[in-house]
Amino acid sequence: MYFDLGIDRVIREIGKKRAKFVCVQLPDGLKPRANRIQEEIEGKTKANVIIWIGSCFGACDVPLGLDKLGVDLLVQWGHSQFRQ
Repeated sequence: MYFDLGIDRVIREIGKKRAKFVCVQLPDGLKPRANRIQEEIEGKTKANVIIWIGSCFGACDVPLGLDKLGVDLLVQWGHSQFRQ
C-alpha cells in the first residue's frame, strides 16, 4: 500500500525555516517506516533528523523539552489531515 506522506512539503518547510535539527513524531503505524523517512529528509536537506519514539496521540501531544535539545522544527504525522 502506498501512502503520500507529503515529504516534499516537509522538505520545503525545512528549507523555508532553515531548520538544522528536526524532530519527526510518528503514530505507531508509521514508526516501522521511520528510518526511510529520516533518510529521505536528510538526503534532501541539510538538516539532521531525530525520530521521537514516544507517544503520539495527535497534534496536542507535543514532546516536551525539544527546545533544550536544540530542535528547530517538529514534524508530526497523524491519521487525519490537520490544517493551520
